[in-house]
Amino acid sequence: MLSIIQAAGWPIWPLIACSILALALIFERFTALKTARVAPPALLDEAISVSSRGLPSEEVVNQLSQSSALGEVLATGLRTLRNHPDSNEEEVRAAMEGAGRAAAHKLEKYLSALATIASAAPLLGLLGTVIGMIEIFGSQSGASATGGGNPAQLAQGISIALYNTAFGLMVAIPALIFWRYFRARVDGYLLGMELACEKFVRHLARTSLGGK
Repeated sequence: MLSIIQAAGWPIWPLIACSILALALIFERFTALKTARVAPPALLDEAISVSSRGLPSEEVVNQLSQSSALGEVLATGLRTLRNHPDSNEEEVRAAMEGAGRAAAHKLEKYLSALATIASAAPLLGLLGTVIGMIEIFGSQSGASATGGGNPAQLAQGISIALYNTAFGLMVAIPALIFWRYFRARVDGYLLGMELACEKFVRHLARTSLGGK
């Protein structure tokens, strides 16, 4: 690997930095986008159960908020009713929608950076290719005066061109695949959270809101 890096020349170092950053972002998103940390399957039923006979205590609401992203949104609706008992259904829904937008922002964190790496890596590889071609043409122009070629410089130029092109694609393709995977995962979570919140608001309208 070290010999490949040496053969590719200095243009490969930005690509190595992009690959390390992309790998770190992928591991971070895999951890952050676990179902248990975003929208546990049984959380909505538990929230409906604890609020079916009235508003739960502040401690229960805090536990709900800290459980997951969906729990934080549901807890916002309960806090709105606790802090403003005269709130109507639309006010509770608006508060939960605001919390949902904040949760969506957290779920989409670093996805734009991963997409940027997927777009920039081929361009960095192309830059290395162009630099390698410059090396090749430089060796040929320098050799024209003596009537011979410079095999070492020619080989170096070809190595820079090919290695950087290949490495740029090796970084861009996985980054693009994982970006699309995480993007689809986030969209699925957001749809599920939206449906859960709507169901929870209707539940609160039947119980705590008392038909306001």
